[in-house]
This record gives sequence, structure tokens and C-alpha cells, in this order.
Amino acid sequence: MTRTEYPWLLPSAMAGPLDPERAGTRGGRRPRRTVRDWVVDLIVFLFAVFIGMLALDASERVGNGELVVMADLLVGIASCCTLWLRRRRPPALAIGLSLVQIVSPAASGAALVALFSLAIHRPFKPVVYVGALALAAATAQAYLRPDPTTPRVVSIVLGALLTLLVIAWGMLVRSRRQLVLALRERAVRAETEAALRAEQAQRLAREAIAREMHDVLAHRLTLLSVHAGALEFRPDAPPPEVARAAGVIRDSAHEALQDLRMIIGVLRAPGDDGERPQPTLVTLDALVAESREAGMEVTLDSGVDDPAAVPATTGRTAYRIAQEGLTNARKHAPGTGTTVLVSGGPGDGITVEVRNEAPRGPVPKVPGSGQGLIGLTERATLAGGRFEHGPTDDGGFTVRAWLPWSA
Repeated sequence: MTRTEYPWLLPSAMAGPLDPERAGTRGGRRPRRTVRDWVVDLIVFLFAVFIGMLALDASERVGNGELVVMADLLVGIASCCTLWLRRRRPPALAIGLSLVQIVSPAASGAALVALFSLAIHRPFKPVVYVGALALAAATAQAYLRPDPTTPRVVSIVLGALLTLLVIAWGMLVRSRRQLVLALRERAVRAETEAALRAEQAQRLAREAIAREMHDVLAHRLTLLSVHAGALEFRPDAPPPEVARAAGVIRDSAHEALQDLRMIIGVLRAPGDDGERPQPTLVTLDALVAESREAGMEVTLDSGVDDPAAVPATTGRTAYRIAQEGLTNARKHAPGTGTTVLVSGGPGDGITVEVRNEAPRGPVPKVPGSGQGLIGLTERATLAGGRFEHGPTDDGGFTVRAWLPWSA
């Protein structure tokens, strides 16, 4: 959503109907007049001419001399012509025509139009000042250029009522325009905010999907990489070792494919968690057993009495942290001992720690994104917990997380 789709919300358009003097310009030039502007100006010009003609007719009927009638005609024509400039100087035009109508009733129509335009284009305070002047001018006209066929009091009352009606009508039009502009701007703002919220939701969803795919697939693909690297660097390995490595590669590829299908299934059908159950703290034993089958030396020390009682979200986060810790230990310290410690209880929270010993000899290069620890930090933070990691004094590495567990 851009402002160019709503041209009335551009600065020049917003200023135009309400304040022409502050309307936006391009290259020092005023905006071009539209067909609607010409039509409106023509209508108000003809209205002012009509009122002026009525005033001239009344002036002739009351017996004014030709000089007076001719002067009224010229002043009326000049006053009506000035209305074509009413959008540029509404206050000055309204004040000038209000004063002119005191001595020339033929300018009364132009004065009413100028007053109406002022009420549309200016706020309340200047309209009140100029309106008071127009009321005084209408009263003065009843004394300086009275109509013998109408009582003076009636002329004053009619002039005042007509002036107040024009001002009220103009202010009503101004209020309506402001309301329409406010509603349009609010609609554009609401659409923009909705688009931003949708974009943010999509970004968060992409991040969640990327984190889930990393956690699910990194473990399997690391097994593939490590055992494939072992076969590459040890082509003379005994057949049983080669067979075991090939079996791990086959099983890991199969599991990775199943996990990938599960994620794709969730993406295709929102709200469906897939055919395979989500891992929790209960399945941590299976994860450790799988790592042992892959050749890792893993020790599991669990101090949680009933893993099934751990909330599903907390248990899943703890599982992912242990999984990522084992994956990193397999990549960066292959063949060393790794310990997984799990402790805690209701009210105390769950503590998960994965600690591996210092690597023995050179470590083979295993490709990785380097986002695993960042993802674990985000997971623990979203769960309301803490996450820390770093090397140990003996050259090993430790990842540790604390997750809340309400009593």
C-alpha cells in the first residue's frame, strides 16, 4: 500500500480543499485546476450575478439615478469577477466584498459567496471575525442604502440570517470534508498496518519454520556427513565398520526424509501436526540410543522423576536443546565422551546440560550454518528461560539451558 494509490492523501491534496494557500506545489507552480473547480466557480459566479441583478433591479425601482445604477452595475461586475480568485485569498476577498456591499447592494451576492468560501477553507476563529464584520456590514447597508419597500428592521434581520446561514453551511461543508479525509487516511493507515502485521507474521513463520527444519534435519544430516567423511578418510576400514557406517547413513537418510515430509505436511495443512508425534522429554532416551548406535559415547543422567509430566512445549524445547548439543558434539569433538544432564521439577524448572570432552586429534571439517546456538537461544528465550554456552577448563564445550516449569 502506497500513498500514490490514494492521491487525495498527498500533502497537496490534503491542503487543497481546506487551505488552498498552503496547498502543495511542484516546481513553484500551483496545482492545475480541475474540471470540477471550473464548474463550481462558474456556478458561484452565476449565483453572484443573479443576486446582483436582483439588487440592481431593486435600485432602479426605488428611483436611484442613472449614475448610481451604473456605479452599482460596475461594482457588481467587478465583485463577481473577483470570485475567480476566491481560493487564493479567502479572508482578504471576504473582508473586501463585505465592505463593498455597504455602499453597493449589487456586491451582496459576491460577498455571500466569498464568506461561504472562507468558511470552507479556514478554521473557526478567522471565520468568526470576518463573519462579525459581514454582520456589521449588512446592518450598515440597511442605513446607507436602504430599500424603501422593506422596513429597516426586517432588512437587518434578513441580512443577519442570510449571513449566518451561509457561514453555517460553509462550516458544515468544511467539517464533512475533514471527516472524509480523516476516514480515508484512517483506512489507508489501517491497511498499511494490516500489511505490516501480515509481513511480520510471515517473517516470524519463516523463522519458526527455518528453526524447526534446522533442529529436525541437522541431527540426521550430521550423522550422514560424519560417517560419509569417515568412509572417505578411511577407505581401508574393515568391512564390518564400513557396513555399520553405511547402515547409519541409510537409516539417517531415511529418518531425515521422513522428518522433511512431516515438515512439508505441516506447511501444506496448517493446524495438522503431521503423522509423526512431536518429540518431548520422554523421547530423550531414544535420541541418546540413536546417538550411541551412531558410534557416540553418550551418558544420560536424568533427574526428572516423571518426564511425561513435563509440559509438552517445555519438553520439546529441552529435547531440541539436547539434540543440538549432541549434534555439535558429534561435529566438533567426534569420538569423545558426551554427557547429557537433565534435572528439575515442578516450580524449579528444567535444566538441560550437554557437555563434551576435548576433541582427540584433528577435527574433520563438517559443513554447517552456524545458526544452531543462535536458534537455541531464541527457543529458550521464547519459552521464558535462559541459555548459555561456552568452552570448559579442560578444552571441552558445554551448552546449558534452564526452562520454566510451573508447579
